[in-house]
Amino acid sequence: MSRLARRHAALLRDLPLPVPFDVHALCEQVAARRGRPIRLLPMSGLTGVCGLWIATDHTDLIFHESETTPPHREHIILHELAHVLCDHHPAAGQALLPGLDPAMVRRVLGRAGYSSAEEREAELLASLIRQRATADHTLTGRLRTALDGNGCG
Repeated sequence: MSRLARRHAALLRDLPLPVPFDVHALCEQVAARRGRPIRLLPMSGLTGVCGLWIATDHTDLIFHESETTPPHREHIILHELAHVLCDHHPAAGQALLPGLDPAMVRRVLGRAGYSSAEEREAELLASLIRQRATADHTLTGRLRTALDGNGCG
């Protein structure tokens, strides 16, 4: 198993997914585990990016494109959350948001602000989280059906 696959397996193993899956509930769980809030902030017209992670001294801010479909919006949030989970660092944070006080912002990540390897890792982890959530939901549904069918419900 590759180093990246082992890293993702460990991250997924330690990541409790809400059932039924809800990306907002997942963000709350990750925030509680990290001991710092995660705020999801919809924005329209994010220039050149679909999502953006800004880590201040006390809060993680995840901006996401609001003018898109719900599944795409969820994937954008999962992608930015994957950057948080992987503890990625920006390549050029101040260039993305020049008006922000650099003393307030610890990290800024947007599609233009991290390496290709980090982009691929976040994209893969976001997809794996969604895949696991779908599998968990399917398994839960099958268990309910089996229990209901046997008069155990």
